[in-house]
Amino acid sequence: MRVAVYCRVSTDKEDQVHSFESQQRYFQDYIARQDGWRLHRIYADEGITGTSTKKRKAFQAMMEDAREGCFSLILTKEISRFARNTLDSIYYTRKLKGWGVGVLFVNDNLNTLREDSELILAIKATMAQEESRSTSSRVKWGQTRRMEQGVVFGRSLLGYDVAGGAMQVNPEGARLVRLIFHKCAVERKGAAVIARELEQEGYRTQTGNRHWQSSVVLKILRNEKYCGDLVQKKTITPDFLTHHKQQNRGEEPLVICREHHTPIVTPAVWQAAQRELARKSPRRRLDGGGHGNKYTLSGKIRCGSCGKPFVVRRRYRKDGSSYRVWRCATAARGRGAEGECGVGFQLREDVCLHLIAQCLSTVVLDAEALYQRVAHAVEGAFQQKDGADRLARRQRLAELEELEGKRLALLDAYLGGVVTQTEFLAGKARYEGRIGTLKEQLSQCPHCTGEALAVLGQAKGYIHRLCAGALDADGALGLLVHALTVYPDRTLTVQLEHCPQLWRFRAGEKRAHGQVHHG
Repeated sequence: MRVAVYCRVSTDKEDQVHSFESQQRYFQDYIARQDGWRLHRIYADEGITGTSTKKRKAFQAMMEDAREGCFSLILTKEISRFARNTLDSIYYTRKLKGWGVGVLFVNDNLNTLREDSELILAIKATMAQEESRSTSSRVKWGQTRRMEQGVVFGRSLLGYDVAGGAMQVNPEGARLVRLIFHKCAVERKGAAVIARELEQEGYRTQTGNRHWQSSVVLKILRNEKYCGDLVQKKTITPDFLTHHKQQNRGEEPLVICREHHTPIVTPAVWQAAQRELARKSPRRRLDGGGHGNKYTLSGKIRCGSCGKPFVVRRRYRKDGSSYRVWRCATAARGRGAEGECGVGFQLREDVCLHLIAQCLSTVVLDAEALYQRVAHAVEGAFQQKDGADRLARRQRLAELEELEGKRLALLDAYLGGVVTQTEFLAGKARYEGRIGTLKEQLSQCPHCTGEALAVLGQAKGYIHRLCAGALDADGALGLLVHALTVYPDRTLTVQLEHCPQLWRFRAGEKRAHGQVHHG
């Protein structure tokens, strides 16, 4: 009689491996002592849980061989080695019995080919399942206690090496993490832009991938570990049978350790990155808290009383001409809402732009350095655009070739009497219309090099006007201001991008008078 053996250990620790080897030796000796028995094969799963059979490759291979009639009996140590799930135990032993294959649980002295085996199997399998539940609870309790003590459960990440439950800063990765946070918190760039720049500059992800995705950048920017805090149990395993992980949405309390390890970025930088991510959040814009870039100062003016952004309104003069004013969003809802906010007055847009221009006039700027930074950004953007244009051109040429072939095939079908004249004319018109559109698109493809030179020429003139203090109050002026905050006492503060100074003004009835306060 050909006999198979199934062995399993649930972990790959050294003591379990020794137990695994001893199981195999035991069954080899056991079969050798039986008259007329011959070992077919030992099926072994190492480091695999018994609560589910889906990931047990050796178990699945054994079932396939049993269906093919390769053996007539399976030896296994006990029910808990075969399966700790009651339904799995009964399901698979029934299936094997239908194929004429029995399972002998040696320690339990149970052979599934006996008539009373299923009842005994159900009882013992239920006990094994409850043991698994109890073990799972004990393990989770122990892990939670260790988490509270600061032991890290997780893998290494960009900037940190995790070993022995502790986190050590990886200098090379830490430099890249600081660069990512700088691009977000200081340069106020979005995740997609940061990912594109990292890829262009040749940086690699934690896994060594040259391609950066915005989701990877977002995960880094939102990870509190980089400011020295540790939050664990973000994912949980609610079902010990399936071992399926899911996001912890309040089902279990998080384990939080503040100032747990050496930070890579300061808490202030991390918080600034979170504010920037919130500002750019699509959901926040849908809720009315975000802003677009339709106007020069969109999202730049904020209320110093309630923190809400200012909204724009259009006002008309007696001669019919119009101008724009900005007002706190809370006060703009209606008269009843003004009590919620101390800033009930409005600001003319031209006054705000005049204040920004005054601030710029006091800053010493290096025109050549500015131009080099702009040129680098423009060239990178147009290189990417050029690649996209070449891809679009190839796709259009391929579609054009395909349509030309279909048009010839349609003509052959018409001449051969396969399609009618009406069908031929309709198909011919459809193909020729699309062919004409593709040819027009191909003739209008812009040449990125010339377009890039034109943009750089405009940028150079803009930078020189900026440094000479002759900049008009146009839309680009708003890009230079980080924030303009308005307070109930009619005080305004202006902070420019990448500038440590803070300008403070006092708004009067007709104009604003200002003085500079250094930050």
